[in-house]
Parts: sequence; C-alpha cells; structure tokens
Amino acid sequence: MILGVHISGIEKISDAPAAAHELGCNTMQIFARSPQRWRKGGITPKEAKEFIMRLKEFKINPFFIHVSYLINLASPDKRLYESSIEAYIEDILEAQALNADYIVTHMGSHKETSEHAGIARFSDAINRILDKTKSAKVGILLENTSGSGSWLGYKFTHHKEILAGIKQKERVALCIDTAHAYGAGYDLASKDGLKAMLDEIEALAGLNLIKLIHLNDTQVKLGSRLDRHAHIGKGNIGMEGMRRIINHPALKKCAFILETPKDTVTADINNLKLVRKLRKN
Repeated sequence: MILGVHISGIEKISDAPAAAHELGCNTMQIFARSPQRWRKGGITPKEAKEFIMRLKEFKINPFFIHVSYLINLASPDKRLYESSIEAYIEDILEAQALNADYIVTHMGSHKETSEHAGIARFSDAINRILDKTKSAKVGILLENTSGSGSWLGYKFTHHKEILAGIKQKERVALCIDTAHAYGAGYDLASKDGLKAMLDEIEALAGLNLIKLIHLNDTQVKLGSRLDRHAHIGKGNIGMEGMRRIINHPALKKCAFILETPKDTVTADINNLKLVRKLRKN
C-alpha cells in the first residue's frame, strides 16, 4: 500500500523524508512554504539537493506538495488572481527542484461571481501556468472540496469542465478527499454512496485520473458543505466506510495520504496503524 501523511512541524524541509520514514510511510505530502503566507524566499540548491538525497535514502515515492491556501486561481480580483498565478509558477518550479511528483490544489473560490466564471478563470490560469512551466514534469492534482462559501470543486462536473478547458491534459489529474466528498453530499459511509461517487467520476473524468486519496474521516453531517477532519473510523464515514474506500479495487493502486488531526503525539501513528489493519492483502 502506498501510504503516508501530511508532514508538518519540522524545522527544515530536508527533515520531512526522515519524519515520514519514522512513521513507516513510503509516501508523504508537505507544504513547501507556509500555507497562510506569501513566499519570502525560496529553497536553496543546497537544501534541494539534501532533500532529494533523503527522499532516495528513505524511499519516499511518490511525493506530493500542497499549494498555499492563499492562492486563488478562480478569484475575480485581478491583483490576487495574477499574484496567485505567479506564486503557482514559483511553486511548480520549486516542486521540480525537489523532485515532487505532483502539486495538489483546490480549485479556488469564485467569490460569489458565478461558478461558470470561476471555472473559466481557473482553467485559463492553469493553462498559463502549464505553458510557463513546460520544462517541468510536475503534475497538478485537482482536489475536490466540501463546497463551503463560493469554493469550486464540490461536484465533479466542475472537474469535467476544467479538464475540458485545459490544453496540456497529460499533466493534470485528480486528488479525492474523502472528508470533503462527504461534506459535499457523497455518502461514503455506505456502499451505494461510494459506488455512486466513483461511477460519477468515471463518467465525467475517468477513474484512471485519480492519483491520490486524501483519506480523512469527518465530523460534519452529510451534505453540510463544511470541512472538519476526524480520525480514521471516528467520524461519520466510520470504520466500515473507511474499510471500503481503502480496499476498493478502483483505488487500491492510488497513493493514500492522511490529513487527520494531530491532536496527540501518537495521532499519526495510531491512524496509520488502523489503516494498515483495515487494508486487505
């Protein structure tokens, strides 16, 4: 099983592979910069070299970077929109320097203009970003959302529209967050609900595009459009819902990253142990 966690709380980026390895992970996700602040400086070539060396040493593969929450590629605010594109290009190039396989991104907020307008802005932004980073091999993963406020990505018709508007489709795929999906109204606690979501993804985009599962239980009610992650099996998706997701034939080859609460020093260890226990050979 390709299983890891989002690594945080480290002093320097090159410590991340060792931290993942200590948890028994063979994949991981990080923020390459603060998720709530604009960049104040990049990673040096020396830092990148050390990081790559440790990736290889601890056999962390694949490796994912999550973009900053400040980036909004669907924004109608021209200044924020252009700043977001510029920051995203910087992140892609830095991800390339770190040998990242994919950058994970939310689809942004249309800020109460319209979903159609937001999707058009997002697609145009991704095309500009891909054009400016042609030399990079880093892929982009479109992550679904719970749909709070004016966030795009809470239904997979959004993914279909965005993919249709992207020129370099070979560099774009999907990340499915289970907590977000439940909050958006996909009943992943039930066998039929999981099947319905996967059938919808297959029809609109293709299950082959799913490269990453953000495996999270959730505290929120079905369809509440809220986003509150919970420990594996401790939320409304529940133990059997998690078991079905982990073992579904269409998903077993995907990487799984946990973004579960880190409310105790053993939280990641306990969640990872449970996922491995739920996984069938």
